Amino acid sequence: MTVCVLAYSGGLDTSCMLGWLIDRGYEVHAVYVDLGQPGEDRQVMKDKATKIGAKSVRMIDAREELCRDFAFPVLMWQAKYEGPYLLGTSIARPLISKKILEIAEEVGAEVYVHGATGKGNDQCRFQLAAEALRPDIKVYAPWRTPEWRESFPGRIEMLDYCKERGIPVKATTSKPYSSDENVLHISYEAGELEKLDVCGVDLVDFEMTVSPEEAPEKPEEVTISFEAGVPTKVNGQACSALDIVEQLNQIGGRNGVGRIDIIENRFVGMKSRGVYEAPGMTLLYEAAAHIEQLTLDRDLVHLRDSLAPVVAEMVYYGFWYAAKFEALLAFIRQSHQVVTGEVKLRLYKGNVTVLERSSPNSLYDEGIATMEAGGTYNQDDAEGFIRIQGLPYRVQGMLRKFGK
Repeated sequence: MTVCVLAYSGGLDTSCMLGWLIDRGYEVHAVYVDLGQPGEDRQVMKDKATKIGAKSVRMIDAREELCRDFAFPVLMWQAKYEGPYLLGTSIARPLISKKILEIAEEVGAEVYVHGATGKGNDQCRFQLAAEALRPDIKVYAPWRTPEWRESFPGRIEMLDYCKERGIPVKATTSKPYSSDENVLHISYEAGELEKLDVCGVDLVDFEMTVSPEEAPEKPEEVTISFEAGVPTKVNGQACSALDIVEQLNQIGGRNGVGRIDIIENRFVGMKSRGVYEAPGMTLLYEAAAHIEQLTLDRDLVHLRDSLAPVVAEMVYYGFWYAAKFEALLAFIRQSHQVVTGEVKLRLYKGNVTVLERSSPNSLYDEGIATMEAGGTYNQDDAEGFIRIQGLPYRVQGMLRKFGK
């Protein structure tokens, strides 16, 4: 009998997949990695998997690790994919694989099964993580196989199968879109969102944020503190990484902060439309940027900014466990040792404005920067500086004008 671990969500697809694998003679160990996604009661989900026939069911709470060890390093990079996307789903997938593969080692599984389709990014993220962490394990994606697609051309067939097997699932009539949630964000895609003449913000029933129009008429202020680039406090109160994200989700969400609607390029080559909300992480990105402006050397921050798109691509594509990415994480942790301080933000109807920022490591010197008379900057020094900078342009200009 082949032993496998299944990335189990408790929903229709993986509940059906669990029974289907057992029918084919697999010994299945179901693993649910809790990253803050809503859904059924966790005990109900565990009991359901046991009833279907899982050899074991593991429920792993990885929310703190997601924020502390995965989201916050990406935050230090200010990494965003193709502009505004804060990578909430992409960041979560390598952690899910890590936790499932730890269970695979424990139970002696030969196969890692996941429910990602052959069209999306998640199949790449899951498999690339497995290649790096457990190169000896086989990755099995039923959606990429003819036997699964022949058995289940659509959701109706899956519902019929669950009914025949006595597998309890929620009513799953067609929805206008699908969603995926963790503590960092919620993504909405597919269904009616594939039609570009549909306004995503109007179609989606957002769960984490109110619309800017419905946000309070009075602005709200929030102060976020950082130590060595890591968020540590909200409004002066020390918190765990998870508590910080959850608190800022509440604060940002009630003020209409953190919604986007984009057309993105998937790793597999196609373009897709996604609507996202990430109120807490949006506030963290904004606050972190202002502390970095105070504390990071110009050349260092410019180097970081030039590499940030590379980091965003690697996270989006699933290269979290690559040697190159490990080196980039080491670089950003070292560079951010000085990024300590606090920022006060004002939130108002979807907008975020900086009010104050301070740092014991601030490189800002008012005596040098002032435009008023006096100060410690000697303007005479600029004459020679600009002449040296202009030397190649003078030579080029003389050649154009005089031919020598």
